[in-house]
Amino acid sequence: MNAQIGRLPEWLRYFAALLRTHQGFIPPTQGRLLNYVHRVPLGVVAQITPFNHPLLIAVKKLAPALAAGNSVIVKPSELAPISLLDFSKLANDAGVPEGVFTVLPGLGYSTGAQLASHPLVRKVDITAGTQTGRAIGAMVGSNLAAFTAELGGKAPVIVFDDADLASAVNGVSFASFIASGQTCVSGTRIIVQASIYDNFVKAFIEKVQSITRRMGNPALNPLCSMGSVISEHHLERIHGMVHSRKSGEILIGGERLVGSSTFDGFDFSRGFFYPPTVVAGVDVKDEIWLEEIFGPVVVVKKFADEAEGVALANMSKYGLGAGLWTTDLSRAHRVADMIQAGIVWVNTHHRNDPSSPWGGMKESGIGRENGVEALEAYSQSKSIIVNTAATEESRIQDDWFAETGDSKRYG
Repeated sequence: MNAQIGRLPEWLRYFAALLRTHQGFIPPTQGRLLNYVHRVPLGVVAQITPFNHPLLIAVKKLAPALAAGNSVIVKPSELAPISLLDFSKLANDAGVPEGVFTVLPGLGYSTGAQLASHPLVRKVDITAGTQTGRAIGAMVGSNLAAFTAELGGKAPVIVFDDADLASAVNGVSFASFIASGQTCVSGTRIIVQASIYDNFVKAFIEKVQSITRRMGNPALNPLCSMGSVISEHHLERIHGMVHSRKSGEILIGGERLVGSSTFDGFDFSRGFFYPPTVVAGVDVKDEIWLEEIFGPVVVVKKFADEAEGVALANMSKYGLGAGLWTTDLSRAHRVADMIQAGIVWVNTHHRNDPSSPWGGMKESGIGRENGVEALEAYSQSKSIIVNTAATEESRIQDDWFAETGDSKRYG
């Protein structure tokens, strides 16, 4: 939150600027007609946001929706509603009119479903798991409303043998374990070229050991490396997926943290702490390779050449984020183009900007957040066509039912 909160105004400033610079256009319509096109709001839109980045994801959706002139109802996650409720008070203090921006807490299966199925809601924008996105999308579709969905992910990170090893280890650790692995673009499938596999895994495990040693009080100790997952239910799901796998070996982690932190004495029973966990040698048909875990668990797998690395990266029903590490400029562009994902990072991860489209391919969603696409997705075009012909000309040419018998009417 400390890293994110200072960036939130960027989205508000960007879409305020885009609103003032985004222009309509005049199509070259035939005849003595002036046809101009501009964009108008959709009306009432609903946004359903998750727990993992409660303010960032909400602001990413709010900024274009409000800039486009809509009224917005946001249903935050029932696990993290408070920051958005406080933000709504700040918005009112800043002059957002009453009723234009409303936060409506509640459960997804009740409040979220009612919003999605309401006939006056003209767009639903959701960030959630793919299963939830399918259910909400069916409700939205029955009302012929617009739908944007940023859904699940199983991001691959390919590490080539020419990558800087230290940078790659640091980057993969950040990709995998930031926010305790609770992000849709979390690097969860680490695909390493065979010639450097052993050296990479050794250095990666050392980094994971360092992270684990420094787990402690996430609220009061700024040196704490990684915090809790969101709930007991999520922890049990993570642990269950790790231990129900049919293949692979746990190299480190794999058990809930208990007792007191050796780093700062924090009592781990006060949260739901799962250490960064690395599993090697998983079969590509195993659930732990295929399904989103949404926790600090990664699988590592070796590959021989570029073609196999790309094939393994694309061996997923998801296509939200991906990363690759290489010092070969040509390879970077070539492989990035071949990876089936809406966002591909090269020698970095998790980078985000209000101008950069954000969204997935395959089962990772529909539509995009950020950029011009987001503003246009929260509005609709309106075409206005004006007859500019003189009155005398119109009387003759525009009389469809004239008695002259001319075969050509206006068109």
